[in-house]
Amino acid sequence: MSRVARAQPRWLHWAWNNYIRHRGGLHLKQQQGTKSMRNDGGHEVIKKAIDKLMEKAHICSYGEGNERIVTGQHDTIDIHTFSWEEEEAAIAASSSSAPRRPAMVSARNYSHASYLPPYFSVAPMMEWTDVHYRTMARLISKHAWLYTEMLAAQTIVYQKDNLDRFLYFPPEQHPIVLQIGGSNLENLAKATQLANIYKYDEINFNCGCPSPRVAGHGCFGARLMLDPKFVAEAMSVIAANTDVPVSVKCRIGVDDHDSYNELCDFIYKVSSQSPTRHFIIHSRKALLNGISPAENRSIPPLKYEYFYGLLRDFPDLRFTINGGINTIDEVSAARKAGAHGVMVGRAAFNNPWNTLGHVDTAIYGAPSSSVTRRQILKEFEAYGETVLGKYGLKPNVRDVAKPLLSLFYAQPGNSLWKRKADAAFMHCKTMKSFFEETLVAIPDFVLDAPVGAPPLGSKDPFANIHSLLPPPYESREQELQYA
Repeated sequence: MSRVARAQPRWLHWAWNNYIRHRGGLHLKQQQGTKSMRNDGGHEVIKKAIDKLMEKAHICSYGEGNERIVTGQHDTIDIHTFSWEEEEAAIAASSSSAPRRPAMVSARNYSHASYLPPYFSVAPMMEWTDVHYRTMARLISKHAWLYTEMLAAQTIVYQKDNLDRFLYFPPEQHPIVLQIGGSNLENLAKATQLANIYKYDEINFNCGCPSPRVAGHGCFGARLMLDPKFVAEAMSVIAANTDVPVSVKCRIGVDDHDSYNELCDFIYKVSSQSPTRHFIIHSRKALLNGISPAENRSIPPLKYEYFYGLLRDFPDLRFTINGGINTIDEVSAARKAGAHGVMVGRAAFNNPWNTLGHVDTAIYGAPSSSVTRRQILKEFEAYGETVLGKYGLKPNVRDVAKPLLSLFYAQPGNSLWKRKADAAFMHCKTMKSFFEETLVAIPDFVLDAPVGAPPLGSKDPFANIHSLLPPPYESREQELQYA
């Protein structure tokens, strides 16, 4: 059966199905509910789910404003004015053969109605995207979606009496996604349950990390792409233990299992056998032959055509592109080419001011805030003083200030600032004393300047991408269901 042309298009976009599952309390029966909604007679199943959602008390229990959500699209209507006739007309219109870009999920499919969709997100990076980095990132961008470092499910379970150290984050960091990894279903279930009290906005499952510690000894990360049946089971277990959306982050392949059809088989199996509707695709394959994680970010070639092929072949799913995108111009170009979302990694850490500083205006269309680095540092200082020594000797000034070392990237005084910071880390016990000792290296005109013009990207890497797409995917549906 082709994933491109269907004799009977699905009744509703995935966002609606996702909303039904998570907000309608049906997520504990994900496989039956999702499949029954899509099979013959699925319209009646959805109607019954709608009847449940019509109970305003039930809807309101999921947050203020949720009683107004009826469709999975951007537009919302009052729950009491919903019309099946209007919805069926919208369905018929969306089923036409006219080409269209898949609709982006409404922010209301996430756990708080005020968050904008994840058009831009900062990649989870081990030892980088900790709570201190995310605090700085949120001070610069109000709308970027932030990810935790990858946390092993086993760690969460074994540290259940010390969870704040691993899972706590200030509420200002919303919207935020918890990324977990693991290969034990029981630990994944327990870890998800333990994380629920922290109210993350999404839980992401790591199927892309090529680190030998993870993919080798740990037997998870990118290695899991070779076992999509287990990934589907894991996603079902995670979703059954949380009320927030779930997603998978993966590569485009592993070692010699790197054909487009093999990637599609993975996406098809996981999405058809679990509630997963959002995939973050790092557009390189992973090599598990002993090369380092850094080499795995440069040696395997980027194949953006695979990502855009997925958009074509799985129009009911949502895809975020990752890998090799370093500037806001490139983010905009990826979205213009059709990507639902874009995830940026090292550039958001190595040059946060010129990367995150343009997200709200260039990607989300917000007016310029005119915030300066001096203002950011003042707020960060107040945060830092509240967390120093929270867990005995940790975190110390070095731990808290680490993400700030890239704040003055390519600016006058940057090298001197870093040297002074290294010296100050040896004896400073407060953030105030750290800043008093180090900021003398930075000129006032740098500290007080708002974000400037965004740095120019390279030649648009997506300009001709649609002429490079692989042949359409033809799923071997019966074979794959039992593989």
